[in-house]
Amino acid sequence: MLLYFITCVSFFLFLKPLLLLKPLPSWANEVRLISLLFHKDLCVKSISKLLRKTFVSRMSSVKKRFVSKVENLEEEEEKDSSQHDLSVLDLPELVLDSILERLPPSSLCQMAGVCHSLRERCVSDHLWERHMKQKWGRVIGSVAYREWKWHVASQKNVGSLRHGKQRSLIMFMSLRWPFTWMRMKLDAAYINGAKKQNNFLPPDSFMTWYLALENGNFSFPAQVYNRENGHVGFMLSCYDAEVTYDPHTDTFQARYPPHGRRAAAVEHGIQWERLRAPPVDSPPHDLHITDCLHDLHPGDHIEIQWRRNKDFPYGWWYGIVGHLESCDGNENYCRCHDNDTVVLEFNQYTTDSRWRKTTISRKDHREEGNEADGFYGGIRKIKSKNEISVWRSIWPSEVLD
Repeated sequence: MLLYFITCVSFFLFLKPLLLLKPLPSWANEVRLISLLFHKDLCVKSISKLLRKTFVSRMSSVKKRFVSKVENLEEEEEKDSSQHDLSVLDLPELVLDSILERLPPSSLCQMAGVCHSLRERCVSDHLWERHMKQKWGRVIGSVAYREWKWHVASQKNVGSLRHGKQRSLIMFMSLRWPFTWMRMKLDAAYINGAKKQNNFLPPDSFMTWYLALENGNFSFPAQVYNRENGHVGFMLSCYDAEVTYDPHTDTFQARYPPHGRRAAAVEHGIQWERLRAPPVDSPPHDLHITDCLHDLHPGDHIEIQWRRNKDFPYGWWYGIVGHLESCDGNENYCRCHDNDTVVLEFNQYTTDSRWRKTTISRKDHREEGNEADGFYGGIRKIKSKNEISVWRSIWPSEVLD
């Protein structure tokens, strides 16, 4: 109202002189000046207020648009992350099994520590049995497998006996102690111990066996070619030993059975190519029952048991079936395979060596020999080309006496 009053008064005072054509008083000019200044100040404030409102509204709209864009971007990122956040367990069964089959043992061990589901898959026997055959199949045989089963059974018996004693002690204390809470604590301690034990790998699994071999924690029976670092007295032979793997050098340590009164010999640094799994189940001191005597022909590759005396264990020696002295070696006329006598030749020795040749009976072959030349035992015919190539690969560089 004040604004309208001042404006009207100033307008009236401004028009009155024009109408009356009389000079205005001095105070009228002052009032007019005041109204102009007031109007100017009012316009400036209105404009600034209008500009402030416009700026604020525009900034708020920009802020809303920016916030909406950020929210949309976050939603898109969440969608993308949800699409890409896939677990290995989401893969199809066949795909996952195919991936696990291609993993090396070290990666399988790492995958087994990820979660319970992967652990159950990664410790399965069908995965580790393949790794066993690939790495240890040439040096691990049925004899070593039985030894491992016996080892596992003995560990179970020891463990059950130990836990049985622990349980008996707990029951004894719970009966003697009059307080119920003490019995509850003892039973809880026993249950927790059993749970912790169940968290370990199955003792009879292939994974447990593989890791025991790999870490050198299990010694197994095997046979060593050219024992005692290729000693001249053992060239082209293969002897039984208790073998332990050394993971630091990727070699083996062999402990041979004692020879009579001699202590057991120990050999270190044995390479992989000098080891094999025992081809037969005969213990080193037992005679192998031969079942191939009537199937031996000149030129056949054989292994025969031999030992120095009765107190020594047998070793397997490489030889070839030869011709009788009455045969000229002509294949068209040779009848050596029909004769009761079989000639065995060991061509690593010189022709005049006493170890070069021996004969055995085809009909009634038992251990044959004497204290001077040693004793010959059972025979096995070599049919595998791989076995023959191994014997030829370790052939001595010089002929032996």
